[in-house]
Amino acid sequence: MAITRSVDLDHLFEARHPVMTLLSGPVCVFSHYCRIILLEKDIERSIEYVAPGDDPARLGEVNPYGETPTLLDRDLALYDTAVIAEYLDERFPHPPLMPVDPINRAKARLMISRLSRDWLAPVNELEHSGRLRRPPAALKRSIRDGLTVLSPLLARQAFFMGAEYSLADATITPLLWRLPALGVELAKPGEPLLKYAERMFNRPSFTASLSPKEAALR
Repeated sequence: MAITRSVDLDHLFEARHPVMTLLSGPVCVFSHYCRIILLEKDIERSIEYVAPGDDPARLGEVNPYGETPTLLDRDLALYDTAVIAEYLDERFPHPPLMPVDPINRAKARLMISRLSRDWLAPVNELEHSGRLRRPPAALKRSIRDGLTVLSPLLARQAFFMGAEYSLADATITPLLWRLPALGVELAKPGEPLLKYAERMFNRPSFTASLSPKEAALR
């Protein structure tokens, strides 16, 4: 079970930590992605919520960019979301969340990179500025049209990369959860993706991954 408490960075590197600590934004699409991975792999963890503006100088002690998510594992501090995700998948290989063969791994990495760059990064900026419910029209249109194009893929297969749950699913599900808050509605061609989203939302790992503030987005 995750441990949630107020963040205290003064003693994070005192002694060696037997439990991984994820410094997470309370409404942060990238932090949400990392929480899902921790839960999918059932990793013993501590989640510490750091609200935007909470003494960035102190967070900077373990992350030169002073941002979330930041993963602390004993003496190691990781602060790039893609690095955190693949570190967790490699350190805890069961269940694997990336394809085994290099071609499909590259395809998965490319998909995750595009999702992150085109949609998650701008959504993350909106969250940190408190403007999640006031997205630019161009971003709403990009998400709506892009998801509609991807929707037929989910009519043919159970998960984003095929028959198995992967990091790509963990990447896009936090975005799908935020669609109502963003004011993005999918028409009939998007129904396969919406059905996929409901299946993902019903996974125990997803339900447990939501922060109280994220749960209130719907």
